[in-house]
Amino acid sequence: MDLLARGNDALNTNPPIGVDLSLSVNGSDWLWAVTAVHLLFFFIVLVPSFTSPESKRVFNYTLSIALLIGSACYYAQASDLGWDAVQQENGLTRQIFYARYINWTVSFPAIALSLGLMSGVSWTTIILNIVLSWTWVLTYLVGAYTTTAYKWGFFAFGTFAYVILAMSTLNESRESAEVLGYSRHYMILSGWVNLLWLLYPVAWGLSEGANVIGVTGGFIFFGALDVLLLPVLSVGFLVLSPGWDWAKLQLDFSEYRGVRSIDNQPTKETVPSTEDNNSTAI
Repeated sequence: MDLLARGNDALNTNPPIGVDLSLSVNGSDWLWAVTAVHLLFFFIVLVPSFTSPESKRVFNYTLSIALLIGSACYYAQASDLGWDAVQQENGLTRQIFYARYINWTVSFPAIALSLGLMSGVSWTTIILNIVLSWTWVLTYLVGAYTTTAYKWGFFAFGTFAYVILAMSTLNESRESAEVLGYSRHYMILSGWVNLLWLLYPVAWGLSEGANVIGVTGGFIFFGALDVLLLPVLSVGFLVLSPGWDWAKLQLDFSEYRGVRSIDNQPTKETVPSTEDNNSTAI
């Protein structure tokens, strides 16, 4: 009973000292809920991999590790940790949570990788999409730490990287999935991702860009997007992937990599010694 009566004590333990625009208790409560959602879906995605063939766990592993890191990042934010006080154009200081960008640095590339593997697109395109997602996130991070209007330049670079990423995942990768016969499943997953990705620049512009909404309001916006993005997408992969031909997608990795049968080992050729050659000649 004492534990229930205590409630959320995060902001008392880790108070936002020295900032004008900070996280509220209600905002922290919301972040604890988002943490719980990420942790729940981490187990939902990871546990089935224990019973599935090792060669068919690529999406379980890729998405579950992103969910685990997302859980840790949201835990930090709910605890009012992982932030810096950054002065804004209006002269006020605002909490900028770098933990948010750590989450995106892992989750966005994990999504790009999963979509790329499912579409059968080339590895060069997959690597390009991963780098574009990093460019998007890191330029937004630099923009959040910029104290002048020059932050919008970084916002423009990051949004441009997202546009290229969207074009790649909605066009080039779709064409590759269509060749494999999985264009419908691919567009369900990729369309959902890009619909949500489209809202991230809006959320950033309203919160850490123009300060139209406060820290808690920004977390409500971003938290809702994050919950709808990775956890929902992970379930989508789990539901749709059993019907895919993994060999056709070239994802049916061998469960015994590096192990070779003794019968398949090349036999040693007997090289006659010099003495044998000499004796034969005599």
